[in-house]
Amino acid sequence: MTRAFSQPPRVNAGLFFLRLTGCLLLLYVHGLPKVFHFSEELTRIEDPFGLGPWMSLLPAIFAEVICPLFILTGVFARLACLPIIGVLLVAMLAVHPGWSIAEGQFGWLLLIIFTTLALTGPGQWRLGAVAPAEVPHGAG
Repeated sequence: MTRAFSQPPRVNAGLFFLRLTGCLLLLYVHGLPKVFHFSEELTRIEDPFGLGPWMSLLPAIFAEVICPLFILTGVFARLACLPIIGVLLVAMLAVHPGWSIAEGQFGWLLLIIFTTLALTGPGQWRLGAVAPAEVPHGAG
């Protein structure tokens, strides 16, 4: 019965590659610059809901730094995708609604990556994963 629910190695490799590359891109391009240049980011961040720069920047840092670390490890990966998806939707639909697909392609691609991971989960190549039990040949 265990074999019926296990994924082929290439699927696990693909999900790991998607997690790794998506998270590293999000961290490098968006997350880490917000942390390393926090004061400057407070003066530049858009505030689409009028909550102030701190309440706009802190959720973005959570979604773009903390959540990718969970996804990279595969721990609470589906749950960690939700704040990222939320921040990306706000960015694409509320902050930059006038952008063409070409102008917002990076954001849309990140949205595709993290929505896919939210739907599929992290795969079996993750911290704390238990290898599927071997089923003897001919059984099952």
